[in-house]
Amino acid sequence: MQNSFDGGVVPPVAAGAAVLPRVERQRLHDTVVEHLRKFIVEGVLAQGVKLNERELCEKLGISRTPLREAFKVLAAEGLIEISPNRGASVSRMTEAEIWETFELMSGLEAFSGELACERITPAELAEIKALHYAMLACRVQNDLPGYYSRNQEIHDRINAAARNTVLRQTYQAINRRLKALRFRSNHQTEKWDRAVHDHEEMVRALEARDGKALGAILRRHLLEKRDTVLQIHPDPIDDKPAQNA
Repeated sequence: MQNSFDGGVVPPVAAGAAVLPRVERQRLHDTVVEHLRKFIVEGVLAQGVKLNERELCEKLGISRTPLREAFKVLAAEGLIEISPNRGASVSRMTEAEIWETFELMSGLEAFSGELACERITPAELAEIKALHYAMLACRVQNDLPGYYSRNQEIHDRINAAARNTVLRQTYQAINRRLKALRFRSNHQTEKWDRAVHDHEEMVRALEARDGKALGAILRRHLLEKRDTVLQIHPDPIDDKPAQNA
C-alpha cells in the first residue's frame, strides 16, 4: 500500500534512489538565520540599512532562496522589515519603542531572577559561574563579541532556570529585538566595567538564593542599559513616554 502525505499519494522510492538531504537543508537554513542575526547584533548590518541580496549571497556563499527564507524568519522576529516595493531592511526602533521594550524586559529579567533563585539546580549554578569567569576573561582581552556572547548566555540561563514556559517564550521574543542595542551599550569602557560589576552582584545573589536582591539587580541593570542606549541613539529623544513626577 502506498503512503499518503497531505492528502496526496507518495510514489514508492525506487531501490538505490537518492534521498533528498532535508537535514542538510535545515542546517543551511538555521546557519543563514544565525549569521544574519549575528550581523545585526554586532552592527555589521546597521539599523535601517537596506539589505542587498546579491552582496549577502556572495558573502555567505548561498543562493537567494535560503536567504529569502531567512529573511522571513527574521521578519517574524522583528529584526528586519520586508516591503513589497523596497525589499528588506534592518528594523529600526524608535526612542519610544526602546524605552518601553527595555522597561518590559527589566520586569521579565527581574521575575526570572526571583524564580531562578527558588528553582535553579547546583549544576545550573555551576555552569553560570563558569560562564561568568569566561566572560571576565573576555573583558580582560577586550573581546567584546566573546564577552557579549557569554553575557547573554548567563541572562538566558537565569531565565531558563526560572522554569516558566510562558515567561521563557515571552523573554526570548522580546530579547531578540534588544540584542543589537544591548551589544552596543558596552562600547564605552566605563559602561562595560559597570556591567561587569553588575554581573558579579548577580552571581553572588544567585548563590545566596536571594531572589529579591537578584530581581532588583537585574531590573536596575536593564534600565541602565536602556539609558545608555538612549544616550547613543542617533535620533533625538523626542518621542519618549512621559515619566511620572
